[in-house]
Amino acid sequence: MRNSFRKFARWTSDVVGAPWAFCFAFVIVVVWAATGSLFDYSDTWQLVINTGTTIVTFLMVFLIQNTQNRDSKAIHLKLDELISSIKEASDSMLNVEDLSDEELTHLHVHFEKLREKDQTGGLIALYETVRDEIEERKAIEEEDNATEKKRHAADEIPS
Repeated sequence: MRNSFRKFARWTSDVVGAPWAFCFAFVIVVVWAATGSLFDYSDTWQLVINTGTTIVTFLMVFLIQNTQNRDSKAIHLKLDELISSIKEASDSMLNVEDLSDEELTHLHVHFEKLREKDQTGGLIALYETVRDEIEERKAIEEEDNATEKKRHAADEIPS
């Protein structure tokens, strides 16, 4: 079912994103507006367009989100491949999307400073500082996890 939904979501995204789909939707709105006088602009006439657009919007949100999530994952994988294939690039950037918002902000500030530096040794030093900070945070996290595991293991030993 997941594969069928993926294919349907991709197909729908392609179809709905086409210029003719916009033209079709525009024609529907024009026809609806033009028929207003025939129905005396009644509540039912208004309800038709409101209900139709609400249902379409509701369903499209899920289809578009699915397609967008897949595209985002694909882009991350492609960037990960590029990072891992470049000798000078830091592997610590491979999972940067998993960092907390605070860590991402901190990283962003460092890269802003990096952009402000010239292309000399200061640039390399700043890059190395960012890389070292990320690796240090990972080491602290791993140490905390190891300590937590030891604590749990000690709690499980019967007296």
